[in-house]
Amino acid sequence: MKQFRKTIQPLLWLMAIAACSPSASDQEGSRASQQEGTFGYDVAFVQQYDPQAVVLHSQDQKAGVLVSPKFQGKVFTSTAEGDEGFSYGWINYDLIASEEKVAHMNGYGGEDRFWIGPEGGQFSVFFKPGVEMVFDNWYTPAAIDTEPFALTAQDTHSVQMQKTMSLENYSGHTFPLRVDRTITLLSADQTSDILNTSLPEGINFVGYESENSITNTGDSAWTQETGTICIWILGMFRPSPTATVVVPYQQGDTASLGPVATTDYFGEIDPDRISISEGVLYFKVDGKKRGKIGLAQGRAKEVAGSYDEANQVLTLVHYSVPEEKKPYVNQRWEQQVEPFQGDVMNAYNDGPLEDGSQMGPFYEIESSSPAAFLRPGEQLTHYHRTFHFSGEEASLDQLAQAVLGVSLEEIKNAME
Repeated sequence: MKQFRKTIQPLLWLMAIAACSPSASDQEGSRASQQEGTFGYDVAFVQQYDPQAVVLHSQDQKAGVLVSPKFQGKVFTSTAEGDEGFSYGWINYDLIASEEKVAHMNGYGGEDRFWIGPEGGQFSVFFKPGVEMVFDNWYTPAAIDTEPFALTAQDTHSVQMQKTMSLENYSGHTFPLRVDRTITLLSADQTSDILNTSLPEGINFVGYESENSITNTGDSAWTQETGTICIWILGMFRPSPTATVVVPYQQGDTASLGPVATTDYFGEIDPDRISISEGVLYFKVDGKKRGKIGLAQGRAKEVAGSYDEANQVLTLVHYSVPEEKKPYVNQRWEQQVEPFQGDVMNAYNDGPLEDGSQMGPFYEIESSSPAAFLRPGEQLTHYHRTFHFSGEEASLDQLAQAVLGVSLEEIKNAME
């Protein structure tokens, strides 16, 4: 698959940001004039708290992507139908507006957010050395939770950001690194090339790519003995009672490929919320019951998606998967026998915790890079691409069959 490595042509971007950033009163007025749930509303809201937030627009102004350097370089949301169109990303308005910090994780939202794994295990970067792996001891590293990324360049279709950090894992090893992250709005031709199909008539779409690189800036190698890290991209989307995640998988016997999916991260998923058929897994994502699935490299393909029947939105997520077998970090909260046999992709449905509280609701489609066994100065790059399509159901059905291998009717009926 063609990789779109772009060289950003730096402009006088500081001047552009100043010229394009509205005043606080303008932002309040713009937000008030937009309906909640629209892209324009979300742009005005985020720019109140991050004046450097950048909006990438297609030439016809229909496709839009909102990128925030202050909030860890995340793509907060996107749209396929202009400022008054549906805003696809989930945003935690209350947390952002409070301007307070939460101890364990600041879930600001965002449909393409940069994290680093592993989350659990003897090489976790979320637990301090030696502590019990329970929620009270779990803390998201500040560098990927609350600290800003530096906006280094931008043009009309791309934003480039950078962050230096140093992380310590559960085993006491330190990883100095630099993160380079580029968000690019994709054209119709690029979208067709990536998805390997032509775009049908009668649809609106937005597509964007995050190109994510980590570089070992230290003076020692990251090895199986020290443990290592990975790039972990998570997309948080608005749930719906009619939304279903669709994950095509490699078919084959369990002895050689392993189980189709891991389904017991938060206890086994209820049977009425998951369905596994020939070559496709379906997962209900209504934001009402916590559950998570994961596919290892033997099963994962380079694409997953979701369909929301009520809003007639087809979402496709495409990510880089190496052709040759590679080790992936294990994210489970336990001392691991196989710390480098983890997942390539995951999907998560949010729901109430035991005490009745809930961060969302939202659902996620996630992808990870291979484990980064890097020598000093070496770099690893991972691509994660998100596409949203709305419009005529017949056109959406054509796309679903071409990319996911199933019809919309099959998706709708999967959970019945």
